[in-house]
Amino acid sequence: MAGLLAGLLALAGCASVPPPNDAMNQAQTRLQAAHDAGAADYDPVDLGFAQDKFQQAQAAMADRKYALAADLAAESGADADLARTKANLGAARSKIQSKMNTNAELRQQGAEAAAAAAAEFAKPLPVPSYGSSAPAPASSAAMPAPNQGILPPAAPVEDMPAPSASALAPPPGQGFQTTPQAPSQNQDSNATQGFQPAGGQP
Repeated sequence: MAGLLAGLLALAGCASVPPPNDAMNQAQTRLQAAHDAGAADYDPVDLGFAQDKFQQAQAAMADRKYALAADLAAESGADADLARTKANLGAARSKIQSKMNTNAELRQQGAEAAAAAAAEFAKPLPVPSYGSSAPAPASSAAMPAPNQGILPPAAPVEDMPAPSASALAPPPGQGFQTTPQAPSQNQDSNATQGFQPAGGQP
């Protein structure tokens, strides 16, 4: 009699609790949201807890243990929400890290470009080339110094003594004539006769 009474009470308790269909549906929806958020990659532990509790809730539903099924469905939904939140956080961190890596690469490329430009600016200017017709001017180091390699040095000039007065005087009968000489006889006759053309008198 005591066992029969306990069984009747259990059946009455089960009949008084309706099946937690809404709780089961919500738990399943929250599990799907966690999967879509990438919880399998970012928080597989909490996602595993949610899946296990949902399976236990399904088993309780099959055994008509509706109160237990409702509790397990609620716990499964909570674990699924936690997994989804961690997945969203992990995805945001991943995006931030990716942007930081991209910015670091851009900064590195900018630094390398600036260093290359500075090195190019620091190079000396090219020396202009001269053609064969116009040889390049010799540098100051290649040109010889004055009186080196061109002409021998000149001998020192010694003072010469002045000549005596007797050496400068002309010998007797020579030298400059201060008075004009008288014309000779032939010159006088030619002057008086004049020019005689050939063939007779003018």
